Formats: sequence, C-alpha cells, structure tokens
Amino acid sequence: MSDALKRSVVITGTSTGIGYATAKLLAERGFQVFGSVRSEKDAKHTSKTLGSNFCPLIFDVTDQPSVHNAADLVRERLGQSRLFALINNAGIEMAGPLAYLPVERFRTQLEVNLIGVLSVIQAFLPLLGTEAGRIGSPGRIVNISSMLGRLAVPFVGAYCASKFGLEGFSDTLRREMKLFGIDVIVVEPGAIITPIWDKAEGKMLQDYPDTPYQSSLRKFVETAMKSGREGFPASKVAELIERILSAKKTKARYTMIPKHFVEFTIPRLLPARTLDYFMNKYLGISAVKGTDTVRGER
Repeated sequence: MSDALKRSVVITGTSTGIGYATAKLLAERGFQVFGSVRSEKDAKHTSKTLGSNFCPLIFDVTDQPSVHNAADLVRERLGQSRLFALINNAGIEMAGPLAYLPVERFRTQLEVNLIGVLSVIQAFLPLLGTEAGRIGSPGRIVNISSMLGRLAVPFVGAYCASKFGLEGFSDTLRREMKLFGIDVIVVEPGAIITPIWDKAEGKMLQDYPDTPYQSSLRKFVETAMKSGREGFPASKVAELIERILSAKKTKARYTMIPKHFVEFTIPRLLPARTLDYFMNKYLGISAVKGTDTVRGER
C-alpha cells in the first residue's frame, strides 16, 4: 500500500515516552507515522526500531522554520490526500517553586508546551482539512495534556500553567475547527512511566538548595518518583490514542489516571482552601508563627 493511501499521522516528540510508544503501536497497526525528533541520532534510532511505516521529522516545536519544513515534507509524501491525525505530544517539565523559578525557565515551559503546539497546528492545518481540494475526511487533532492541566499542585506551577493553558486552548480550537470538520480531543494522563520526571528529579534539589522549601521539595520529589514507578506504562496511553483515532465518535477529553477517584475526582470536588490545607500539610509547607517567612517541614 502506498504511503498516500495509508492513514497518515504526525506525532511530535517520538524519541521517548508516550510519543515513542504511540508511534510504535500505530506503525504496527498499519498507519504511516511521521514522528518528530530533535536530532539525527534520534532519527536514526527511531527509524531502525519503528520500521518502514515510520518516517522521522527532525524539528523542534519552538523553531517555526523547521516545523514548516517538516510540514512541507509531509505534504510531498501525502500528495493530494489529507492527514488523518496530528498528535501533539512533545513537552518538557520545568519544576521548582514559583518564587525562585527563573523567568526564562517559565518562558521556555510555555514556548514548548503551549506556543509550540500552536505553531505545529498552524503548520499542519492545511493538510488536516483547512485546505480545499484534498482527498479524504477532515483529520483529528489530539493534544496530550495532563491531570495537572486541571489539578494544580505545588512546585510544578510552570508545567501546570502550560497544561491549564492547553486545556482552554483546545476547547477554543475544537469550537473553531467545527467550521472545517476537524475534531480536537484532549488526553489527560496521570502518573505515567516516562523519562520526563526522571529528568527533573536531580534538578529539583540541585537548583533550589538554599530556599525555605528544601525539605518540602525533597518530599515532593520522593512522591513524584513513587507515583512514576506505580503509574501506567506509556503503551497504555498509546492504546487509548489508537482507540480515539479509530472511533467514529469521540469525547472532548479522556483521562487516564491510575487512582482516578482518590487522586483526581475527590481533590477536584474539595473547596480550594480545603485542598490547599491537605496538600500543604502533606508536603510540610507551613508559615512560621510570628514571621512572614515560609518554610518547608517534614
């Protein structure tokens, strides 16, 4: 079967984690997968391990010229066919207390997780269905958000801001894309076994060693690592994405959280101040009586 006749999808961030698992599964199921990586080394690795149904695209979501070059390559491969789906998975996590987080890190967080999504979507929208004359039904956009896009916790404020933003962005986009018949779906994973938190573990304690939050940060890191070890494998999210792409009708958002009721449903039902109390008590964040200093305690 020619590439143009296969169901073709673009996935960002396919070198590891959810992106790699999704590219692997969809390629095995007969999709033509175009996956973004950021280096020649990753391109060679993914090409070798993901097979002939996978085509690497080397670009960074924050580099608009490279994004548009990748879209041109996909356009050439598709001919007159439409792109079946765009899966926005690429993302990073900049952790740390907001009072001490460098502004540049906050800006980078939004550039990758939110502005980069817009850049990629705008580049591929013509292939998904805004360009008249293409063959096939309008495509689908799947944005990988997080449970932290609807439930904010201490020390990942930048990440939460990017994912809360992605949630609102996706709702607006879904309503606007109705004009072209393009659907927009949000996937909200909870704890997933992925390198994103491993990469942050050392930096959390190294980058903020002398702040009043030190002991609370240590508790947070321990909890994050434990959740990661007990989370779903990335392949489970890949299976969910494959079901979304295969379904005739879809929901606007899908959550995949290991302990859904305890970790997501109950916290979102609690009053904000009550949730503040329980989170801060668990992490040992309390005000020192008689001063304006905040400290972290076990």
